Amino acid sequence: MTQPPDIQSTGTGPADDRLDGAVFRVAGVVVLGAIMSILDITVVTVALPTFQLEFGTSYAVAAWTMTGYTLALATVIPLTGWAADRFGTKRLYLAALAFFVLGSALCSLAWNIETLIAFRVLQGIGGGMLMPLGMTIMTHAAGPHRVGRLMAVLGVPMLLGPIGGPILGGWLIESLSWHWIFLINVPIGVVALIAAFVVLPADDPQPSESFDFLGMLLASPGLALFLYGVSTIPEAGTALTPKVLIPALLGLALLGLFVRHALRTEHPLIDLRLFRNRALTLAVLTMVLFAIAFFGAGLLLPSYLQQVRGETALWAGLLIAPQGLGAMLSMPIAGRIVDRSGPGRVVLVGLVLITLGTVYFTQLEADSPYWILLGSLFVMGLGMGCTMMPVMTAALQTLNHQQVARGSTLMNIVNQTAGSIGTALMSVVLTGLINDRALAGPAIAAQFDPRVAAELPPAAVQEGLGQAAQAFGHTYVVALVLIVLTFIPAFFLPRTKPKAPEGAEAQILVH
Repeated sequence: MTQPPDIQSTGTGPADDRLDGAVFRVAGVVVLGAIMSILDITVVTVALPTFQLEFGTSYAVAAWTMTGYTLALATVIPLTGWAADRFGTKRLYLAALAFFVLGSALCSLAWNIETLIAFRVLQGIGGGMLMPLGMTIMTHAAGPHRVGRLMAVLGVPMLLGPIGGPILGGWLIESLSWHWIFLINVPIGVVALIAAFVVLPADDPQPSESFDFLGMLLASPGLALFLYGVSTIPEAGTALTPKVLIPALLGLALLGLFVRHALRTEHPLIDLRLFRNRALTLAVLTMVLFAIAFFGAGLLLPSYLQQVRGETALWAGLLIAPQGLGAMLSMPIAGRIVDRSGPGRVVLVGLVLITLGTVYFTQLEADSPYWILLGSLFVMGLGMGCTMMPVMTAALQTLNHQQVARGSTLMNIVNQTAGSIGTALMSVVLTGLINDRALAGPAIAAQFDPRVAAELPPAAVQEGLGQAAQAFGHTYVVALVLIVLTFIPAFFLPRTKPKAPEGAEAQILVH
C-alpha cells in the first residue's frame, strides 16, 4: 500500500539523504513513547524508600515495583514482531500506548504494595512494545541508508532515561508526592496517542504467517523465569540458592527448547535465522557485552553519590547530567557517520572514550574531586553516543522490509536481558565487597540514620566511607573488563556503507 504523499517525500533511495519534516514528525511520535517507557524503568528507583514507608514493607518487596515492570517488558517483547506483522505497527503502537497510560493511571491509585506491583506489570506490557515498535516504524520511515541518523534520534531517550529518571523522580517526590511519578505519564501519553493517530501512516497489514503458539509458551515464560531468577540474586546474596537456581534453570531449559523449536519451524516467534546475517550477529555480541557493562554500572554512581557522598536523590541525578550532555553532542554526529561509512569505526571510537572515562571510576575515593568526576562522565557520554545506537543500526540496516520488525524485537530482547544480568551482577559484586569491609556498611548506614551516626566515632565513619568508596571502585573494574571485551566483536562490525538490502524501496513506500 502506497503511503500518503508526506511519507513518500522522504525519498526512494540513497540519492535522497535528507531527513525531511515528515520523517521527523514520525520520529517525534516514537521518541515521546520511548521517553515514557524508559523513564519509568528508572524513575521508580528513587521512590523505593518512599514505597517502603508508605506501604509498610521491606526494600526487597518494594523493589518488585521495578522487577515486575522489567519482567513484563521482557515477556511481551517476543510477541511484538509477530503482532506488528499481524495487526500493523500503527494499531499495535496505539494499543501499547493505551496500555501504558492505563497502567500509569492505575499505579497512581494503588492502595497497597501488591496492587502497585500488579499495575506496574500492566504498565510494562505496554512499555515493552513501545521500543521495538518504535525502532520498526522509524526504520520503515527512513529507509536503510538513513537509519543511522534516525536511530540517533531514538537513542536520546535510551541514554537519557537512566539520567533523567532519578532527577524527575526525586523532584516529583520532594515537591508533590509519589503518585505524580505515574500521573505525569497520563497527559504525556494522551498527547502521544493523539500524535500517533494523526502522524503515523495508516496500516495495511497482510499477515502471511501463523502465530507460533508453542514458541510463545516456551519463549515468554522462559525469559521471564530466567530474569526472575537473575533479579533475585541481589536479594539472596548468592546465585547458589534454590530461590535463584530453580527459576533460572527452568527458564534456561525452556529457552533451550525454544531455540530447538525455532530452528525447525517455518515462522518462529523469534527468528533466530537472522543470525545468518553476519552484521546482526556481531551487533548482538557487541550489545550483550556493552549492555551488561553499561546498565550494570548505571546503578553504581547514583548509589555512590548518595551512600558515600551523602547527596540527595535529586542532586545525585543532577550530578550525572554531564553524561547525557556528552551523549547528546556525539549522537547526531555518530548517526551521520554511520550512514556514510558504516558503524564499525564509530563504535570503536565510542568504546575508547567509555574506557577512558571508566578508568577514573575504578579509583573512586570518599572525597574524589567532583570536577574530575563530572569530566569523566562527559567523556563517557560522548562514547555512549557513539556506541549504543550505532550498534542497533549495525543490526538493522542490512535487513529487508520483512525482517525489520523481527530484528528490532530480537535486539530489544538482547538489550533487556543483558541489562538485567548486568544489574544483578554489579549488585552482587558491590554487596559482597561492602560486606567484606567491616566499617563500610555501618558508615553508609550512618549517612541516613542519626542513631547509627551517634554510635560511631567520626574517624570510624570516615574510614568506613573510604572502604565503601573502594568497594564501588573495585566494582567498576568489572564493568571496565566487560567494556574492554566489547572491543572484540566491535572490531569486526562493518566499516563501509552497507549495500541496500533487498526490499529497501519497500521500506520507504510500503508499510
